[in-house]
Amino acid sequence: MAFLKSSSHQCGGSLINKDWIVSAAHCYDSRIEVLLGKHNTAEDESSEQSILSELVIRHPQFNYSTIDNDIMLIKLSKPATLNEYVKPLDLPKSCAPPDTMCRVSGWGITMNDMVDSDKLQCLNLSIISDRDCNKSYPGLITASMFCAGYLEGGKGVCQGDSGGPLVCNGELQGIVSAGGRCAAKDQPGVFTKVCLFNTWITETINTYQN
Repeated sequence: MAFLKSSSHQCGGSLINKDWIVSAAHCYDSRIEVLLGKHNTAEDESSEQSILSELVIRHPQFNYSTIDNDIMLIKLSKPATLNEYVKPLDLPKSCAPPDTMCRVSGWGITMNDMVDSDKLQCLNLSIISDRDCNKSYPGLITASMFCAGYLEGGKGVCQGDSGGPLVCNGELQGIVSAGGRCAAKDQPGVFTKVCLFNTWITETINTYQN
């Protein structure tokens, strides 16, 4: 998992190879500092690598008002060093079906204190059917989105988790995109459906790879 810092906000991201990060397009900034190998953002850690972005590329059909196609790629200015703390995630071979158990990670707001967490948090979430997702957010869910979380509330993603990974069976299936109030009833997290963007990711990397 990558921690992205820019002048305007902080987000999460995912290393998919030594040169490229995937995140949410609404986390865009022209210059982003990427921290890899982080666990606690309040401390300097021997495992961390700090690398500036060389390119930040939003999906050409990203829509800021509807958050449709909420995905972007960041090319690192130098390759990441892969080790036990810094490992790339696999892109999905196919889309994950409803009820798949997945894990989301982030440094977002934790429910009890309403401040961004310094320590990386992980949470197991289940993919929700399109029917229930649409029922939670009528008219707002596009083909590029899916929901995951708990309809009964109590656990979920929050602000500050944006751009972070939802990993299912070792594959990057989702990017934290949007959602209702943190962990509220019938307001699950909304994620970008990464499996629909494999071709765009591969073609973009091939275009800009040195």
